[in-house]
Amino acid sequence: MSSCSLDEAFEVLKRRFGYSEFRGSQQKIIERTMEGRDSLVIMPTGGGKSLCFQIPALVHAHRYSAAAKTAKRHNTKVPLTLVLSPLVALMKDQVDTLQRKGIEATFVNSSLDRQERNRRYKQIASGEFCLLYVTPERFRKEEFVSVIDQREIVLLAVDEAHCISEWGHDFRPDYTRVGEFRQSLGMPTTIALTATATRDVQLDIIRQLGIAEFGDGADQCKLYHEGIQRPNLALSIEEVWGTDEKTALIEQVVQRWPNQSGVVYFTLIRYLEEMSGRLRALNIPHVCYHGDLSRQDRKRIQDDFMRNRSPLVLATNAFGMGIDKEDIRYVLHAEVPGSMESYYQEIGRAGRDGLPSECILMYDQRDLNTQVEFLGWSNPDADFYQRTYDLLVHDGDSVRSFGMEWLREKLCARNKRDRRLETVLSMLQRYGVIQDELDLGNLEIAGPLPDSLANQNDRSAKLLRDQKKLYALVEYAKAASPREFVHNYFGAVANS
Repeated sequence: MSSCSLDEAFEVLKRRFGYSEFRGSQQKIIERTMEGRDSLVIMPTGGGKSLCFQIPALVHAHRYSAAAKTAKRHNTKVPLTLVLSPLVALMKDQVDTLQRKGIEATFVNSSLDRQERNRRYKQIASGEFCLLYVTPERFRKEEFVSVIDQREIVLLAVDEAHCISEWGHDFRPDYTRVGEFRQSLGMPTTIALTATATRDVQLDIIRQLGIAEFGDGADQCKLYHEGIQRPNLALSIEEVWGTDEKTALIEQVVQRWPNQSGVVYFTLIRYLEEMSGRLRALNIPHVCYHGDLSRQDRKRIQDDFMRNRSPLVLATNAFGMGIDKEDIRYVLHAEVPGSMESYYQEIGRAGRDGLPSECILMYDQRDLNTQVEFLGWSNPDADFYQRTYDLLVHDGDSVRSFGMEWLREKLCARNKRDRRLETVLSMLQRYGVIQDELDLGNLEIAGPLPDSLANQNDRSAKLLRDQKKLYALVEYAKAASPREFVHNYFGAVANS
């Protein structure tokens, strides 16, 4: 990138985002992106991934507008940066933040009613906005494809890129079509970003995107991997036995960081609530955050945490998306999480200000029983998928009338603890077979059962991969050097 381009990037960084300098690899990534070259960025949560595509988007828009003004052209359409993200719940917050900075950004997703969606489509087609956030599923909609064909896509940013890979921890089928979308958009410069990706996932991402293998060549993908290179984070494992020892450890850490922000993660809501009662008895103030709370309560708790009114949060993994708080001094795991990927993502929320912070995994071997049960629920076999699909197709009237409980009775013999049905409905929605797994009253079947869900070999391979991820956490708990284990697990190759 020329010195002029670098000056433009710095100007945007200062004027629009209020920062005086880039962090880590940001400048190198932005330089490469402005040169029209592809990158895969693996950067810890809160490391500033978004700036790596937002700043090039604004520089491109500014350049085009300046050239149009010089040439006295009117009604021109600035180049558009298209951001693919799976996180519908966060798009509004992300776009609102950009708009408050005077940045012309918008999103289109299922949260909008038809009238608002059509209004935004018209704005996009007419040339408004330089940043557009959508989910990959949006490409199923012909009206969206028609609108996007009317714009020059100068940059494609694939956020949460691990979702592309079946080897990743949050696979989404529509992400596997991103390579196809990229071709239809004219093969724009592409930047894929994620906080977590093993070496297998890294290679799968660029293969699915249709990008050349890693290297420094002009047509190759450059890997920027910041890994766990955050020396301010102290990683440790504490072997504990039972709730008493866990309670005592939480109390010690809270006393070590008086009035400082911290998060204690749990797997089970009922165990979170049990621990909450114990901490209240010890007069340790805190709030609780989990998926069973109303959206209004979750928003209130999150706001209180962000504004330091409630420095300690007991939370399930529902807490974290959109949490951009720099001064979290400790992240504790009171139960063993389900994978190294989710653990790494959660500890990445600590110490983003660069000051000392600690991350402690409380390892009680009995907690593994919970995760083993979860693995069964999240990995139904092919027969269960087929039986569920057949009921949806052939007994649709009963499903629409009686909903989940009727389905559960047919499939799980009224076992209320069995969550395989939720997994199947969620996957059918992701594949576009049904529209909304929570609204069975309006059930419509949009296609056949996908081959990969009906194939037992595929289902067994998926279960084995998940079991290996859980076993990796057991190995981590026994590792002599937690930091080195994390570094090796995620294949932190320093070619940046």
